[in-house]
Parts: sequence; structure tokens; C-alpha cells
Amino acid sequence: MITDQMNQLEVPEAKALQLAEIPQGTYRFQFNQHFTFQNAIALIPYLKKLGITHCYASPLFKARPGSLHGYDIIDHSQLNPEIGSKEDFEQFVEALHSNGLGLIVDIVPNHMGIGSDNHWWMDVLENGPMSEYAYYFDIDWSPLKDELYAKVLLPVLGEQYGIILENGEIQLQFNPHAGQLTLHYYEHFWPVSPTSYPQVLKYRLDILIARLGENSIPVLEYQSIIRELEHLPSYLNPQLEDVTLYQQEKRIALKRLENLCNQSPEIEVFLAENLVAFNHAKDNLHELLEMQHYRLAYWRVASDEINYRRFFDVNDLAALNMEYPQVFYETHRYILSLAQEGKISGFRIDHPDGLYDPALYFQQVQEEIWKFKNADVEPFTADPKRLPFYVVVEKILAAYERLPETWQVHGTTGYKFSNILNGLFINTAHEEKFTRIYQEFTGQVESYLDLVYRCKKLIMKTSLSSELNMLSHQLNRLSEKNWRTRDYTLNNIRRALLEVVACFPVYRTYVTHDSVSKKDQEYIEWATAAAKKRTPLLEPSIFDFIRNTLLMQNTGEEDKYFAMKFQQFTGPVMAKGVEDTCFYRYNRLVSMNEVGGELQHFGTSVAAFHYHNQERVKAFPHAMVNTSTHDSKRSEDIRARINVLSEMPEVWEKQLDYWCRMNRPKKTDIDDMLAPDANDEYFIYQTLLGVWPFGDVDMENLCSRVEDYVLKAARESKVHTSWINQNVAYEEALQKFIRALLNTKTGNPFLEDFILFQQQVAYWGMLNALSQTLLKYTVPGVPDLYQGNEIWDFSLVDPDNRRPIDYGYRENLLNQLTSPVLKSLLSDYKSGSLKLWVTATCLSLRKTYPDVFDDGEYVPLEVTGERAEHVIAFLRRSQEKTILIVAPRCLYGLTHRHTRLPVGKVIWKDTEIVLNANAEPSDLKNIFTHETVQTQAGKVMLADLLKIFPVGVFEISNHPAE
Repeated sequence: MITDQMNQLEVPEAKALQLAEIPQGTYRFQFNQHFTFQNAIALIPYLKKLGITHCYASPLFKARPGSLHGYDIIDHSQLNPEIGSKEDFEQFVEALHSNGLGLIVDIVPNHMGIGSDNHWWMDVLENGPMSEYAYYFDIDWSPLKDELYAKVLLPVLGEQYGIILENGEIQLQFNPHAGQLTLHYYEHFWPVSPTSYPQVLKYRLDILIARLGENSIPVLEYQSIIRELEHLPSYLNPQLEDVTLYQQEKRIALKRLENLCNQSPEIEVFLAENLVAFNHAKDNLHELLEMQHYRLAYWRVASDEINYRRFFDVNDLAALNMEYPQVFYETHRYILSLAQEGKISGFRIDHPDGLYDPALYFQQVQEEIWKFKNADVEPFTADPKRLPFYVVVEKILAAYERLPETWQVHGTTGYKFSNILNGLFINTAHEEKFTRIYQEFTGQVESYLDLVYRCKKLIMKTSLSSELNMLSHQLNRLSEKNWRTRDYTLNNIRRALLEVVACFPVYRTYVTHDSVSKKDQEYIEWATAAAKKRTPLLEPSIFDFIRNTLLMQNTGEEDKYFAMKFQQFTGPVMAKGVEDTCFYRYNRLVSMNEVGGELQHFGTSVAAFHYHNQERVKAFPHAMVNTSTHDSKRSEDIRARINVLSEMPEVWEKQLDYWCRMNRPKKTDIDDMLAPDANDEYFIYQTLLGVWPFGDVDMENLCSRVEDYVLKAARESKVHTSWINQNVAYEEALQKFIRALLNTKTGNPFLEDFILFQQQVAYWGMLNALSQTLLKYTVPGVPDLYQGNEIWDFSLVDPDNRRPIDYGYRENLLNQLTSPVLKSLLSDYKSGSLKLWVTATCLSLRKTYPDVFDDGEYVPLEVTGERAEHVIAFLRRSQEKTILIVAPRCLYGLTHRHTRLPVGKVIWKDTEIVLNANAEPSDLKNIFTHETVQTQAGKVMLADLLKIFPVGVFEISNHPAE
């Protein structure tokens, strides 16, 4: 009976695991005051029609006022009011979801924007180590310089401190309605430490007593407040209970002062008079400043003495200690709640190399998501193959480096892919010729790797000197603990550390408190050995000491802490030394000088391209693949054009020689040197070839953009000018030269000759870009489209690539592609409709066959015949469907230097693609032309595949035999 009743009971269905939602295509929006949620809402139907599945947004939380990028967040608990209200955000999410789109948000765990608009930072400045946020920021409260003990160096002054003080530019002010003292310097202001209030409140106290009487209630209350402030708990080695007590008593005392001022006009008047006298007494003002938990300093001292970790060398971006649970909670509470509510589908993690322990951070994120998605199904396990949330990381990998497969992420944002893909369109056979041309034109013969080494040392000696000083100080303290290492001087330790970091082969290692991976051990040993060889005058055992410490062979907790902190330094040095210095000096072929680029190589072989795609399938099949981002130094279409030069070294050399002789009079003589120098001139010509727009040219606008870009490049290169020490004469010579090159008011033989050459380069660059576009949308990974790049875009580095996008033009083009006429598209390629057609068609295909592109195989195909090296061919295959992708490359020579389409037998001759030699005939349907081609003996002629259209994607009606 009981058994029968039990059989009749309904058993609830077991809940299924909710795993990450994988995008088929993302579209990057840069939100700021000029592009808001409401602007984005209007474009969502366009994104849907384009084939996008997820909007990929720049940081959405409250940033510093006027921020154009959002990476300077000042409050993680609210949306940026400049891009919209909470209601606007809700409408944005609803519009996405109603159109079947998801949202991926860029989050910034490494740093925050600091200043008067950041409550946490102001609390730290006011209360120092007694602030409840003191450990939120990565501050060295016990730095090498004793004068900075328990202080934060603020390099904000426009002149030497003494001059600023004597000029009366720093003023003390009092707000009686809040009971608060503040120090002001033009638009800057800082709170005054409550422990130093008595210094001000007791000033001229005898006058107040004489005026009101020593037994008057206001005077007694006033003196009582002073005593309370004088007895606040000390900030020396504070414990948690001390901080709590300090905060309570401080608030009470300041509230009493506020109430006293409100109740006694005499006290308020006295304090106002007092401040006037106090500000005139420079000794008193200086003494008060010395009592603060910050030290105001000339902005130029930052590189040597700043004692908080920054984002690279940006003073107003302070690093966070994300490894502390409370910091993680406070910075992620709101965004995780949006994910819990289903409003966000994924995260892009900005600059994870700045984190103390990236692997732990990724696990924390995934575990928090798991709790609200799957906690009632099963407990969380750190399984990278079963992630509850789509997460990609902004990580730069060396050519020989792989993302740790244990990380709880889906992969990177795609810098490595972008560079590998770009390299396909560089003619590797011409490396030697191209190097010779560059060296002879510029006179620069230093090897690239030596230049990298030298630029990294330059950065550590200048803009990141303070970080190196802090590390050296920490390592010196460790050396003093052992009699075998105590004789290493601080100076020698600093020199040795500088050499090790300059020789470091990757952005950073990922040593944890518990382990050192085999790869990390190899990188550390390689760097220390290379540094030892480069500096024979230093005691060799210092490098052994550094190696052992970094490998945590010294087992003390301080040793482990140093090894972890060291890792947070190598990344900024690599970024500033290589990307922001070396990449603006080594101009051999600037299309290679992209984020994550490997300039010691010259192009990518087809075999290498296939290999990297197969590796992505195995390890991170859902990583992003990009061709342009907000960080790009030049857009994908600019790079595609400049790559053409690698195919024509002889022609390029003749053009350079002709232009150089023609433009010599346009240069300026500065101290017996012609400016710009040959290297900058070489850079300018390549830039102009890439940036020149199709169609009509707004010369004034173009000239302004190029001037700004070249000026930025010159300052980044730090050869003749820099951001810190601007060489006005050289910068003016650069601008004068560019204006002369682009002059249209008088006869300009250079411009006439340049335009003829540029138009040819632009045509082959267009063909490069078309193949590049096709490959991005068909290889393994999630294709990411940076705003506006669905058509030709010739933008340079930010802020140029953050200019407003003409979406009306793009929408109109897309609407016209409903029934495209290929002949019209090919003849009107300058409009951008051709790139848009390939983009939309491929995105549609991905949505139609998600099993093929999400988890399908990637099968490289053999190509035979005379033109085999000019073709990339592969299959994307699932159990149900097979798709063939064909993309040509390096076409300048194939078209006999004529601007003609690379189609048909005249171009492709006997070139064949081998699908499967033993296969039955298959029908290949071209998704662009709708033609059908049949294989013969498992092969197909390229001339038949690319008969009309220069790239091809083919649905195969039946599978070639396995």
C-alpha cells in the first residue's frame, strides 16, 4: 500500500546546471557623455540585423567627471550618471533582451580613479592608516623615505613645494556647516587629518578666551573638543579595534565642532578670522601640512618617490588590493547583483596582470556567479570546462606563452589572434629586404630585442622608478635577514632587479603562495641568467638570491610576499617600455606595432596560423578574436593597407628615396639637426598611406588628426620629446612638416605623387582587409567587432578611435544589402558595403550553425599548385555540417601590380584545395554568390571557387569521407 502511494507521487525534475552563455558575435560600444544608454537603445535593432548576439560595453560604473573611456571608476556601487540613469540602464537591458541580445560588461578590478570625487580615497587622505579604506589601496605606508611614513605622496603641484607655499597658493579653509577643515590648491582640495585640528583650533586661543571669557559655555565646549581630538587613538601600528574607536570618536568630535559653530556665531567668526591669520603664517601652514597623512609634492617627483601602486605610471589611477575579500565584495557587489538578475551575460576583465593573484580572482568571480545559478544543484568546483559565466581577460601573451589552462575564464580578448592574423598579410620572404631599407633610410641598426631591453630600462629609470625603489627596499630588507646575503647593498640590489626585469621574457609570471609552475620557473631562470650575463660587474650571487626569492625557495612569508609583488611590476614595465616606447621607435613596418605584437618576427606563415587556431580549439574555444579594439594603435583596415608595403620592397624603396629628396626643404634645422628625423619621417609616410580615407578628403580634419597622432607618437617614443619634457621646437617642426606635406593651397608635387601611390596601396589593402574580415568571423573563437569597424575604418590610436560613429550611414548601407548585387558591391568597394556584406553574412552563418562555430572542429586543408602560398583554406565541421572557408593573401604580385580582382583562372591557375582524396563528389554552395561548385576526386580548383568574389565560404552538401 505504502509502495503504491509512493509510486504515485510526482518526482520533481532534477534541475540542470546553468553554464555560461556563449556569444556568437560581440559589438563593442564605448559609453561616455557623448554616447549614452539612450543612444545605444536606438541602435539595438541595427545590431540584431547585423547578426550580433551580445553588446560588449566599456565600463558602466561611475567614473571621474568627463571620462571618455570609463576606466577611472570612482564608485563601484552606482552607474555612471553621464551615460544614463538606472532607469535608462533598465531600458537598455530590456531593449537588448527583447531583441535577443545579451550584455557583456568591461570591469576594472585593478585600479580606481582618485581625487576629491572618490570617497574612499579622500577618507584615506584624511585618516591615513586609521581609515577603514587604508588597505583597499596598494599603499606602502612604511616606504624607504622616513619622511613619508604613514603618508601618501601626492605629486600634484605645478612647481616646487616651497615656491607654491611661499606664493600663498595653498590655503586652509573651514566649513562650519560640516565642522571640517580642508586644504585647497586651485581646483584641488584635501581633507585635514582630525589629529591635526588642534594645531588650527588652538591658534590665537587666548584672543577667543579674552573675547568670550574662559568660563563661557562656547569656550569650554571649544576646549573640550580640542582635548578630544588630541586624544584620538594613535595611527602607529593600529589594530582593527583602534580604527573603529578612532572613527567613532573622530565623528563625534567633528559633529560637536559643527554644532558649536551653528550654535555660537562668535566661534564661527573667530575661526574665520583665525584662518586668515593662519594662512599668512607660512611656518604654521607648513607645520600643519607636515602633520597630514599625505605630502604635497611637485608633479615631477612622482616617478621617484610615489608610494602607492598606480595603473602603469598614471598618478590619478591608484591600484586596489583586490586579494582582500572585503575589497572584492565592495567593488563587485553591484555588478554581481546585475548578473544575478540576468541583466549581464559576461565580463571582460581589464588588466588582470595588475592583480596580486589573478587565478584566485577569476575563481572568486565564477564562484559568486555559481552560488546564485547552481547552488541548489551542486557545489562549485574549480572546473574550467564548466564555467557558469562567460569571462574573458585582457591579457597579452608572448609568442611562446599560453594562458594558464587552470584559470576560470574562457580565454583572452584576442590580442594574440589579432597579431597572428595580421601577420598572414605580411610577405615573410621580404624580411631581409625590408629590414635593410629601414636601416638605410633611418640609420637605425640596433636589433629589436636590444631596443626592447634598453627601453624597459629607460622606463624603470624614469616613470616607474618609484615602483622599482619600493621593490628594491623590500628585497634589501629580506637580504639583511641572512648572513649570506646581508652584504648586498641597496644600490646593487636595485641595479640587479632593474636588469632582471629588463630581461624578463613575458609580461608576468603567476607564482602563488603555494606553487611555482614549470613555465614560470623557466621564465624566472631565463631572466636572471640573462641579466647576470649582461652585467658582469655586479656580484653574480645577487642574481641567484633574486632567482631563489622569486621561485620561493626562501620560505619566509615576506619572501613569498615579495615574489607576488614583483609580478605586479614586470607587466607595467613591459607595457610602458615596449608598447608605449619601443613600438614608437622601431618603425620598420608599423602595421606590426600593435598591442601584443612580436616585432622581432616578420609575418605569419599559413602553417603557424592553422596551428594557433587548432590550439585555441583545444584550450579556449570560446576566447574572443579581435582585429580592432579601443586599445589598437591603428585600425585593422589601416594595418591591412600598410601590410601591402611588405609585398613591394623595391617600389617602396624608390618611393621613399623620391619623397625624402622632395621633402627635405620642408624640414626645420634645429641645432644642426633636420627635424623631423628620418625615423619619424619614415613613420609619417606609413601613417599617411594607412589613414588616407576613401573618397573625398576633408584635408583640414585629416591634417589635424595626423598632427595629433604623430605628436603623440613622438612623445611616446621619448627620443626628441616626451610627455614630461616637451621639446617645443621639435614638436613644432613635426607639425610644420605634416602641414607642408598636406598643403593644397599651392603646388605640391609630393601630394600628387603620394595620392597616386596611395590609391594603389589602398586597393590591395582593401583585399587584405576583406580576407582578414572573413577569417575573423570563421576561425575558432568569439568574433568581436569594435564600434564602426563593420565598414572601412581608418582610425588611429585613442582618442582618434573614439570619435563619433556615423551609424545612420551604416544602417542605410545594411538596409541596402537585403538583396545585394555583387557586381555593384565590387565596383562600389570604397563605400564600405563590401566589408559590411561579408561581416553580416558570416555573422548570420554563425547564428545558423552554432554547433559548427561554438565547438566544431577546425581542419586545415592542403593547397597545391603555383599559387598555393597565397591561400588559407580550412573546414569548420560538426557532426551535422561542414563549411569550407577560403581566403587569399599577399595579392599584389598575383594581380601583376594591376588593381584588378584576384578571381578566376588567370589569377589562380592550377591552384587546388584538397578536401579529401578518397571522398565522393560533393556540392559546395557559395554563401556569397549562391553558385555551386562540385569537387572532383576530393579536390576543387581555386579558380572555380573564387570565380566572381575574392573570398569564399561554402556549405558542403555531404561530408568528405573520414
